[in-house]
Amino acid sequence: MTTLAEMNNPIWSALTSAQAHFAIGGPIAKRYPAEVAPFIAVPEPTAAAADALAELVSPGEIVNIVSVTPKLDKGWELLATGNIVQMVWRDDVPSPDEDATGITPLTDVDTPDMLGLTALVFPGYFRRRTPEMGEYFGIRQEGQFAAMAGERMKLHGYEEISAVCTHPDFTGRGLAARLINLLVAKQLKRGIVPFLHVNEANARARALYARLGFADRALLPLWLLKRV
Repeated sequence: MTTLAEMNNPIWSALTSAQAHFAIGGPIAKRYPAEVAPFIAVPEPTAAAADALAELVSPGEIVNIVSVTPKLDKGWELLATGNIVQMVWRDDVPSPDEDATGITPLTDVDTPDMLGLTALVFPGYFRRRTPEMGEYFGIRQEGQFAAMAGERMKLHGYEEISAVCTHPDFTGRGLAARLINLLVAKQLKRGIVPFLHVNEANARARALYARLGFADRALLPLWLLKRV
C-alpha cells in the first residue's frame, strides 16, 4: 500500500509501482511515453537527476513535473508554474451508488471524441494513449459527446480520477458528478482509495469534489517546462 508520504511525489510513485510498465528512464529519472502523458519525475532534486531528465526529453517538447524537481535552467524554458491541490477520498463518506445510467465505457473508437473534448476544455494533458492508463467513461446527449472522466495515475492502493471534462454546452447538468461517483464506486469496490488533482485557483471544481466526498490532502507545486 502506498504511504501518504509517497503521495507527495505522485508521478514518481506511480512510475515505480502500479504503472512501472509505462516508465521510461532509470533509477534517478523517469517519464511516461509522450503519447501517454506529459509527465516527468525524479525521486530526489539532485544535479544528476537533472542531467538524467534532460536525456529523456526531446528538444522542443513540453512536459510537466510535480512536487520534486531538481534545478532545471540550462537547456530548459520555464513556461508556467503554480500549485495543484491533491484531494483524497474521505474514509468517513459512504460509497456512492454505482449508477451507470446513460454512461458508456469508452473504447478506442471514442478516442477522437476524447481528444477533442479535452483539447477544448483542458488542453495539453490528454494524449492518444492516455486511455491505456485506466478506465474511461463518457456521456452523450443530444447527439454530442457531452462529458467524460477516467483514471490516470495509479499507485498501489490509490488511483487518480482525471480528465473530468464537460462540454461548455452541457455544463450545469451534473454530468461530471455522475461520472465521478461512478468511478469512485468502482474503485472503492476494488479496495482502491480515489484521489485527484485540481488547480488551486479552480474554486468551482474544488467545491464540487469536496461536496462529493474528497478532502484536501496536500498542496503540490507544478512546473510546465519546455526542453530547448
